[in-house]
Amino acid sequence: MSIFNLKNTLLIDAVTCTGLFVFCVFATATVAALLGLPFEVVTVAGWIGLPSALLMLFVANQKVPSKGLANLIAVGNLGWVIASFAVLGVFAAQMTALGLAVVVVQAIGVLVFAIYEAKGAAALPRPVAA
Repeated sequence: MSIFNLKNTLLIDAVTCTGLFVFCVFATATVAALLGLPFEVVTVAGWIGLPSALLMLFVANQKVPSKGLANLIAVGNLGWVIASFAVLGVFAAQMTALGLAVVVVQAIGVLVFAIYEAKGAAALPRPVAA
C-alpha cells in the first residue's frame, strides 16, 4: 500500500469518526432510540470518535505518516470492533433491528479500515535512529 492510499484511508476514517461524533453527541436521544441503545453508550461512542478523528487527521497530514501512530490507529480500530461485538453481547435483546444491523455493519467497516491501516503502516519505512 502506498503512502497516498494510507493517507486517503486515514482521511476517510477520520470523516466517519467525525460523523459518529456529530450524530452521537448532538443527536444522542434520536440515535439511542433508533438503535435501542442506552444514551450513555451512544454518548461515549460519540466522544471516542472525536480524538480518533483528530489523530487520524494528524497522521494523514504528516509528510511521511508515523509508522507507530498508524499502527496505533489500526489497533484502536480493532479495539472498536471488539467493543462493538461486546455491545451486541450486552444489549442485543433491547436493540432494534436497525440497531443490530448498524452495529454489525459499522464493525465490519471499521475492521476493513484497520486492515488497510495496518497494511499501510507495514509499508512505511522504519524510523531512522539518530
